[in-house]
Amino acid sequence: MSSVTLTKTAQKNHGPLASELAARLETLPDVPDLIVCDQNEAATLPAKGRKLIALAQAEQPAIAKRGRDQIAITYQSGAEPHALAAALAVSQMEHGPVCADPQMIALLTLAQRVALSPVPVLVEGPTGTGKEVLARYIHKASERRDGPFVAVNCAAMPEAMLEAMLFGHRKGSFTGASEANEGFFRAADGGTLLLDEIGELPLGLQAKLLRALQEGEVVPIGATKPITVDVRIIAATNRDLPADVAGGTFRADLYYRLNVFPLHIPALRERSQDLPPLAFAMVLRHAAPGGDVPWVSEAALAKLTQHSWPGNIRELENVMRRAMLLAGNAARIDADHIVFDSAVRAIAQGEQSNSVDAVPNLRPTKLSAIAKQSEAEAILETLDQCDGKRVEAAKRLGISERTLRYRLASMREAGIAVAGAGR
Repeated sequence: MSSVTLTKTAQKNHGPLASELAARLETLPDVPDLIVCDQNEAATLPAKGRKLIALAQAEQPAIAKRGRDQIAITYQSGAEPHALAAALAVSQMEHGPVCADPQMIALLTLAQRVALSPVPVLVEGPTGTGKEVLARYIHKASERRDGPFVAVNCAAMPEAMLEAMLFGHRKGSFTGASEANEGFFRAADGGTLLLDEIGELPLGLQAKLLRALQEGEVVPIGATKPITVDVRIIAATNRDLPADVAGGTFRADLYYRLNVFPLHIPALRERSQDLPPLAFAMVLRHAAPGGDVPWVSEAALAKLTQHSWPGNIRELENVMRRAMLLAGNAARIDADHIVFDSAVRAIAQGEQSNSVDAVPNLRPTKLSAIAKQSEAEAILETLDQCDGKRVEAAKRLGISERTLRYRLASMREAGIAVAGAGR
């Protein structure tokens, strides 16, 4: 059974921090298996496969990786809250979603209970809040944990190929089908299939998905007999599906089939206690393996907490990766290394700002980058003119709504915040 162990030396030298860390971790539904100790005793402790967090106090705060299962956290006296954020990130990031906010902890507790049943799950929440992370957490907590986890973004696949990619096809069943393909449903047999952006699924395929859910079988393109599959479905969306049902773009019967147990992930701005540990987790994730990890300063954390985070955790990851690049080999990330996506958006729109001037290396110079900048500028300007309505914006741009969704997804991946892009 997993547990958090505090050594006597850790309790003596780091009492408030060590005790608070253990107390926070014990509130999680799935407690990490780790030892919290003092750095001076770390070398003498047999970890036996457990993660080890070694604490020390010094004037220069730092995080250092010491092998695969040991991380040293050095913090300044009086800065225990920031050290706690770093320790929470270290403790959770390989074990489950990183969180400290009570409503997220309650959500994980509920997800643990849902994981033990075979019912479909509908994960709702704004773009970039970590819906796939929660889906993976449910899969790992379920009896299907040893089976495959297959994630499919319904908005990212070409509509003409979507049916074949989901349900499979036989060789020669259509032009270009030179080989048979089993499809994502059969690839996830015995495990979990995440259908991300389920609201973007065309109506025709929604009927076939409903049959697959009801009957537990799929019919590949070109086949005449159904194939039985054993798949647990988790659907995710950032759309208002009841409104889509009312508008006729989403089947009511499929919605009620998926909505057996909905889980809603709140926006990052609504769970401010998650922000500091998530910031440290992003730095840990993208730091060079085996080396020291830059510390996120108090001023940097303060600047992060003042932001509204329209792009949620995905935007935070962009910001922290950008900060690491700007910090270079510095031992810590300071406030002036924090450049929000709004500054990158200003670059795409050709605007001047203090943030843009502070990071001149982000300006595009190659022809391909300039072309992408012009495209992004046109899309953003048209969306603003259409009050964020994608259908109307796509018509004005002379492209399909699916193409616009693909372009917006690419822009978000490039670090350009696209707030308010609705229906």
